[in-house]
Amino acid sequence: MSGVISSDLAGAVGHCCKVADQLARGRQATNKMTAHEAGGPAGAMRLEELLALPATVNVTTVETESTRLAPPQMVQGDPRTLTLLDVNARFLPHEQFRQLVANIERDGHLTSTPLVWNDRDTGRLVVLSGNHRTLAAIEAGLPQIWWMQIDEPLARQRQIALQLSHNAIVGQDDPVILKELYDELESVEWRQYTGLDDKTLDLLEKVDVASLGEANLDFASVQFMFLPAELERAETAFDAARSTATADQRWVAGLEQYEPVLDALESSRAAYKIGNSATALGVILAVFERHLGELAEGWFDAATGEPTRAGTAPLETVFGVRDLPVETAAVVRAAIDRMVQEGTVPADEPWRALEILAAQSN
Repeated sequence: MSGVISSDLAGAVGHCCKVADQLARGRQATNKMTAHEAGGPAGAMRLEELLALPATVNVTTVETESTRLAPPQMVQGDPRTLTLLDVNARFLPHEQFRQLVANIERDGHLTSTPLVWNDRDTGRLVVLSGNHRTLAAIEAGLPQIWWMQIDEPLARQRQIALQLSHNAIVGQDDPVILKELYDELESVEWRQYTGLDDKTLDLLEKVDVASLGEANLDFASVQFMFLPAELERAETAFDAARSTATADQRWVAGLEQYEPVLDALESSRAAYKIGNSATALGVILAVFERHLGELAEGWFDAATGEPTRAGTAPLETVFGVRDLPVETAAVVRAAIDRMVQEGTVPADEPWRALEILAAQSN
């Protein structure tokens, strides 16, 4: 087979060389050697002729879910040349659309950019995201706007995915921060410019600015379970703790206090040889009950004998106990009733009897 290659072998050579899917496409060889001239089978070609044939390579780009988009280019043009979506899942209420038009008229430009796809097959510039902004710009009379333009081919699936993702992935407002920012706006016009609707504004009125927003709070949830016998004591102790928090502001305990709580639980378990966390917490609450009087530090300066804040103080932080013996309570109550009858203390402020008794002891 000196210098000769068959047509079947030629196809294999072309495939191995990755020259083309079909080596014979294009120009046909014009000078074929006969079997008598080449010493080979009829229809065979010389090797040098075969290699001289033009190879046609058909390259098809298949778009997959992982195919990255080329960076869109910024284009300026007439918004009236853009094609809006025939089917758009996102709608804009009339009042909000009118506000959008008014904002664009005031600014003289779009301050957020639509996303446009250049459909080269049809010659259309299709707005994938920002249809309402584009329409509002037209109604506001803008002759030119800027948009981001994708020039590469996009399958229908990707077009829909881009459209829906731009509509859905928009984030959420932290109501606390939103109220703080909205309250900074002193002008009615700028408040109207925000486009916040009545429903949102109504929710803002219910927001406690002193609270912590979920988006800015790093927290851990802890759940305790009590047996019926332990539950009553736990509720009593928690009520006492809540009653001492009569300050102007209340704050959630910091996450750094979580570890000390665990340490206290571990100490109670180790001291009393208990394994149940709720029972261990019951021990901590019992210790708390024995030190109620120390809670007076929250409102009383023992060195000066003066209060450190305004408001009220729980009686248990005054006496260090929740209950008095009935006999003692009867004596105190009789003394208070006598002072009220004599007009020494007002009937609606019977606790002032304690002030009088304390003054007499001094």
